[in-house]
Amino acid sequence: MEGVAAFLAELGDLYVIKADGLMGGKGVKVAGDHLQSHQEALDWCEELIGAGGAFVIEEKLIGEEFSLISFCGGRTLCHTPPVQDHKRAFEGDTGPNTGGMGSYSDADHSLPFLSRSDLEEARTINEQVADALHRETGEYYKGMLYGGFMATASGVKVIEYNARFGDPECENLLTLVESDLVAAFDAVIDDALDARSVVFRRQASVCKYAVPEGYPDRPMKGFPFSIDRVRSEGLYLGAVDIKDGVLVGTGSRTVAVVSTGDTLAEAEAKAEHEICKIEGPLFHRKDVGTDALIARRVAHMRELRA
Repeated sequence: MEGVAAFLAELGDLYVIKADGLMGGKGVKVAGDHLQSHQEALDWCEELIGAGGAFVIEEKLIGEEFSLISFCGGRTLCHTPPVQDHKRAFEGDTGPNTGGMGSYSDADHSLPFLSRSDLEEARTINEQVADALHRETGEYYKGMLYGGFMATASGVKVIEYNARFGDPECENLLTLVESDLVAAFDAVIDDALDARSVVFRRQASVCKYAVPEGYPDRPMKGFPFSIDRVRSEGLYLGAVDIKDGVLVGTGSRTVAVVSTGDTLAEAEAKAEHEICKIEGPLFHRKDVGTDALIARRVAHMRELRA
């Protein structure tokens, strides 16, 4: 804990504390949202250490978060459309952090609150990271390069990197793929990626997760549920078991429903209609992908850039 209090004092109210390790998206606490004082921040750090872990303290960024995932074949990257996830458990971006309650992508392969320069900057950063990996290791990275970014008043900032697809972002993206995905993975392995390796439909997509009552802090476990009435083009099972032919939720995000459309409004309406057909002790965020929530994102960025 040496130096922690001093660094918090330097950051003031603009800090974020992350567990250094895999936490299913639930290891982050943000000043002003989850932590109301430096003492609470120190207590959280002590708790992480007491559990045998470590932590990272970062500057809190003000803006809109988004993900840009790239197929990386070594020398060449093929970028997917950007996606925005919704980490908070409850509508209006309230409640504790989760692994992701849903996400959306737009038909123009950007996001409503992103400028063209924001998107190009994120793509360039992913390319620079791939180059840096080669320079520092002598090996070309091959796989998925997941950049977590924040669009701010002063440009795009890096939040984190992962060497995998994101969840729920992956559900949006794979639902939109219209090219041969196996051929794309072969191109990654063979360092033969080009702009035609992965092609995405020019449609919007909305993913909504159904999660157990009590999620994420005290989720129900071992409950039966049914998806028999759902007729979605994208239906992805998560924390699920099967017992005596019946689907059983095991306590984390349970079912993701993905719909597409020519507009975000169309995709959202379809996803909402289908997810409401799931039967069981589950809930979801009704506001993911809605016009009202997206308008708030756009207004937020407009205000920051003014």
